[in-house]
Amino acid sequence: MNSKRRGVLAFLAGLILGQPSPSNASSKSSVFAVARSSYKPRHVLCFLGGENGLEALKQSARAGIAALGDDFSVDEEYSRDKPDDRMVRSFNICWDRVDPEAYQEADENAVATHGSVLYVLGPSMTAETAVATSAKALLLVQHMLDHGAVAAKGESAGVAHGVQRWKELSEQMRKAAASDDLLAVARACRLALARRPIGDDADGMASVGFHLVGLPDVLITVGRKDDQPRTTNTEQLKIAALIDEIADEMVKNGVEVALRRRHVELSDDTRYEENEYKFNPFGVATVAEPWIAK
Repeated sequence: MNSKRRGVLAFLAGLILGQPSPSNASSKSSVFAVARSSYKPRHVLCFLGGENGLEALKQSARAGIAALGDDFSVDEEYSRDKPDDRMVRSFNICWDRVDPEAYQEADENAVATHGSVLYVLGPSMTAETAVATSAKALLLVQHMLDHGAVAAKGESAGVAHGVQRWKELSEQMRKAAASDDLLAVARACRLALARRPIGDDADGMASVGFHLVGLPDVLITVGRKDDQPRTTNTEQLKIAALIDEIADEMVKNGVEVALRRRHVELSDDTRYEENEYKFNPFGVATVAEPWIAK
């Protein structure tokens, strides 16, 4: 393991121990959300490889997990040494639509021609351990893409990026950790492993997967009436930007403080069953933004 990775892991270990760098004002325990459920989130990572490539994927995953020194594990039940016909549709649904460079044609081709599938399971997380564990999950994704995987998807939020975007987000996280910048670490992990905006004009548009960084999800109600035009792509990008802005505020100032300043209350996550990976035990913050309906 190189010295750069050792430095990142040392920073992440400090987060897990609840001892983030005192030099960063945003790194306070007050950022941690209060669980509204006994459910503890975990990562399920999906990696695609080449024909007859499962054993190589397993070896790469085990090497990456050993380097991280964490409680991730290779799934033996659902991994398979043959193509999965569902993957093209699944990736098409899960590609990130916010970043314009999230994936390329080469990434779509890699999914279409894959020959093996590996799943890796992460440990159960609390709000206190979520950012550090997600940062390790992001390091593992980069490791796998550097060692045989041709595509990757986060199942716990249903999000996929192309190879270059995954590596870009991992590098952002590395640099932030090297600078003891918890806010930037959490943002890179959130952009990589959560998804937004999901939903429609009637029910609102929300994030999915903020529990993976120890935050409640954010739901934006657009208040658009049936006789009004549907929200445009530009408006949806504004919604995504607002969701990200609120998430940054929750990390920087603490969940309770950030939501109180916006006069927002939390409610339980009723979008998913409690035993589903996308269920957020920290709740959902609903924000009404009537300007979107104008």
